[in-house]
Amino acid sequence: MVASSKRTPLTFLVHATVLFLVVLWTIPTAGLFISSIRDKDQLSVSGWWTALSTSEQRLVARAYEPKSQVQQGDRFEIRGNLLEGGNGEIARFGFSSLKPEAYAAGDVAEMKKGRTLQVNANGDYVLSSPTEWKGSRGQRIFYTAEIPPRFTLDNYREVLSAEGLGQSFINSLTVTIPATIIPILVAAFAAYALAWMRFPGRALLIAGVVGLLVVPLQMSLIPLLKSYNLIGEFFGVGSKTYVGIWLAHTGFGLPLAIYLLRNYISGLPGEIIESARVDGASDFDIFRKIILPLSFPALASFAIFQFLWVWNDLLIAMVFLGNNQEHLVLTGQLRELLGSRGGNWEILTASAFITIIIPLLVFFSLQRYLVRGLLAGSVK
Repeated sequence: MVASSKRTPLTFLVHATVLFLVVLWTIPTAGLFISSIRDKDQLSVSGWWTALSTSEQRLVARAYEPKSQVQQGDRFEIRGNLLEGGNGEIARFGFSSLKPEAYAAGDVAEMKKGRTLQVNANGDYVLSSPTEWKGSRGQRIFYTAEIPPRFTLDNYREVLSAEGLGQSFINSLTVTIPATIIPILVAAFAAYALAWMRFPGRALLIAGVVGLLVVPLQMSLIPLLKSYNLIGEFFGVGSKTYVGIWLAHTGFGLPLAIYLLRNYISGLPGEIIESARVDGASDFDIFRKIILPLSFPALASFAIFQFLWVWNDLLIAMVFLGNNQEHLVLTGQLRELLGSRGGNWEILTASAFITIIIPLLVFFSLQRYLVRGLLAGSVK
């Protein structure tokens, strides 16, 4: 008898829920990417979801300097175009900040001393005066224009050309790679011991590891820094070194690493380990030749999480490395770049994608082991 292949309503509900969550998590990323390639003027006046539609912008520009004037009969004129490349359409304009939309496109605005201003819908303007224009600054022109969508890589160029970005990128790699490898090495030994070696106090150690999973990083950060500074003074080691941040990330990452690896290692077939012991293999040989090769999915899962946490970290880096240019990590450099540019927050969108290049490479290279490692030990 052939089993029925009909799917239950619960199956469709689960699939719909998963699809909804995927879309929900994808929308912010898509919005961030679209914002990173939009023109900054359009980004400041409209949301990313309007990127493909025309946006209304209220802008101000200065006419060409008086030295560009030409004489037409008994009047002196300054001509130009307010729209870059002729893209867009002007609806209204004005010459005073109090009335920036006083005139419709094509009208002739009467100014003081017999001067006039005319701005056409295509952006062409004509400033006319019965006397010669004087001064070093051009007349301000306020206008409201419908601007078509513009996409550019200027935000990326601005971030990538920032001074010190290359050094901060190397600093982040210098921090992240050892801070990922060290806890994996330590946790792998500890996980094997807690899973397959019998010794007094093992249950208490396992309970302690589980308890440390809920300790907030912020609560232990300052005591850890003070202890490190005291030890550094005793041995004559400076506090602002890479060793300090490596140890800090190792300490904060070990509880999860030990817990994850122990669950996986304890689920490995005991017959393999017992056979190796009968053949005379020591615990170190078993760990090196059997446990490590079989535990690669769990090791890769933790490596992904640890790498992402350390790479995106700013708090621990600022505490243990400081704010000097020599040790500034990538997240700190981008924060400094934003601070030095005032309100130019649009560079954050490009910065976000620049910072995730390396984590994405790590994730996609190890993602096939992620689920296998996380589900290790969940089913016996």
